[in-house]
Amino acid sequence: MSLLDAHRIAAVRGRRTLFSGLSLALDAGALLAVKGANGSGKTTLLRILAGLSPPAEGAITWRGKRGVARSELAYIGHPTALKDDLTAEENLRLSLELAGTPKVSLAVRDALVRAGLAAQQRLAAKRLSQGQKRRGHLARLLLSRQTLWLLDEPATALDSEGLALLCATVSEHVAHGGIAIMATHQDLPIAASNPRELSL
Repeated sequence: MSLLDAHRIAAVRGRRTLFSGLSLALDAGALLAVKGANGSGKTTLLRILAGLSPPAEGAITWRGKRGVARSELAYIGHPTALKDDLTAEENLRLSLELAGTPKVSLAVRDALVRAGLAAQQRLAAKRLSQGQKRRGHLARLLLSRQTLWLLDEPATALDSEGLALLCATVSEHVAHGGIAIMATHQDLPIAASNPRELSL
């Protein structure tokens, strides 16, 4: 039994079956890139793995038990999901609180600096560019203590510097025994001992 197992799961949208009979077995240090055309079910798969949507068939187990504990899961969806009236710093603190991650003021500010948001950390999210909002998610990953990362198009709107930080952060996560599953259209240069690819 692996750390994360998907047992013949299926997803249906309306009358259309997006995928069926899909099984996964991932252990510590695994990196899985989920690829496919728009509408193929990449986001749906991540939401099923995160417990946000039920599969039409099959089951997800984590450490041999059904479903993934929220305390072990970091899910970052394709929309930025930031509260417009909160600052970048306040949004980061809120996301850490919801994830059950301890938040130390110095660590929060350091993560925002490393993510390239030092000058914008006190700006309301509605004043940030799309790339800056994505960097806010990078700051969250820098502080994440969760084992399983589910990332939906994490490279969207990032410049070359942000992309390099993303790849380095995910590489470090899997090197330390984490699991990363990413829906992506890009071939990202992430170092991993056990990289895999799934096409939908």
